[in-house]
Amino acid sequence: MTGTGSDRSPRARLRALRPESFGADPAGERLARIRRSPNFADGIFQNPEPARRGPSGSTLEFAKIYFEKEGRARRAPTGTIPVHPTTVADLARPPVTGLRLTWMGHSGVLAEIDGHRVLFDPVWGERCSPFPFVGPKRLHPVPAPLAALGPVDVVVISHDHYDHLDLPTIKALATTDTVFAVPLGVGAHLERWGVAASRLRELDWNESTEIGGLRLTATPARHFCGRGIRNRQHTLWASWVVQGPEHRIFHSGDTGYFSGFGDIGAAHGPFDATMIQIGAYSEFWTDIHMTPEEGMRAHLDLQGGAAAGVMLPIHWGTFNLAPHPWAEPGEGTVEAAAGVGQRIALPCPGEPFEPGAEKLPDTPWWRGVAHAPVGGWEGSALTDGHGRRAGASGATADPGTGRTSREPGPDTGRGAPEAARTP
Repeated sequence: MTGTGSDRSPRARLRALRPESFGADPAGERLARIRRSPNFADGIFQNPEPARRGPSGSTLEFAKIYFEKEGRARRAPTGTIPVHPTTVADLARPPVTGLRLTWMGHSGVLAEIDGHRVLFDPVWGERCSPFPFVGPKRLHPVPAPLAALGPVDVVVISHDHYDHLDLPTIKALATTDTVFAVPLGVGAHLERWGVAASRLRELDWNESTEIGGLRLTATPARHFCGRGIRNRQHTLWASWVVQGPEHRIFHSGDTGYFSGFGDIGAAHGPFDATMIQIGAYSEFWTDIHMTPEEGMRAHLDLQGGAAAGVMLPIHWGTFNLAPHPWAEPGEGTVEAAAGVGQRIALPCPGEPFEPGAEKLPDTPWWRGVAHAPVGGWEGSALTDGHGRRAGASGATADPGTGRTSREPGPDTGRGAPEAARTP
């Protein structure tokens, strides 16, 4: 029968069989806009600086490190991770200084800024995976149900990997009145999951949108994208600047270190607070995730080269996504901050704090539930004795660059083990 208006092509049938969690491919005017982007060339989005998207070295070498017995034990906490039970009462009181941040675990942060609420990279699901029965499982419960957060003005997504863009979380937020600010192309996923196009603000790098009294700008990052087998590099990834009448904040999303942080700071900084990715790094994918030392360099670049504002370390502690010990990102951030005199906040998941307050949460809470290094927590236990951080396979990293001493191996063409691609 003809004239029904349904698409019965083989490609359409395959799309119908694709898991909902894979999202949707950009099409129509969205795809045309992608192709016009100055950041899109040769059929894919390009990084601001060259970046190896696939892991260096061999699969066998990585497997030996990842599944080594002692290393596996250190990649998980030894006990229950302390979680602050964020309550409606916590969030009902306006921040005294006008800016309050609540780290919800991994890269999720609720920012209350100048009378508005911005929720970055919310992941309330149990696994960062396309399937609910397999993939990295969260190591601690969410600090509060989504409904307990109250109204959210803007949900900001950095990119479409599973540990940043979570299907059940987005579907829950789609039933609210929130606006979604996303990088170019990511809106296709959200529309498939029930978010109305009128509630999307889809931005290319260095584009801005006004939402209420806030100005949001998508800024460059050095990473990659992809949720399915084919849709790699067809949606953009971004860091984000949020500016209110009185405060400015920066969220890194996922990124390798690159020189553009200084440009972002010059254009939009300095910042009252930065939320910087410092976990899930490895010598096998040095270009797309930062070490704690690199994260501190990024923060300083964003602040014009000097210690200023407050840095909140994110993208660690909630999911096991890399070979490094579970507590290492936290310890590394403490060491990096001490070396340059930078104020950092160390909240446990769900613990609200105000960057402008005199007192910040500064207790290394993870030490009570982590494998202690040989020699204890104090001193150079997590370094090789020369100020260089031990890498996942015994390689070391220079504190000035955060780079491991091992040279990258040949490009295998495989995607980095981000989110569901992690073994």
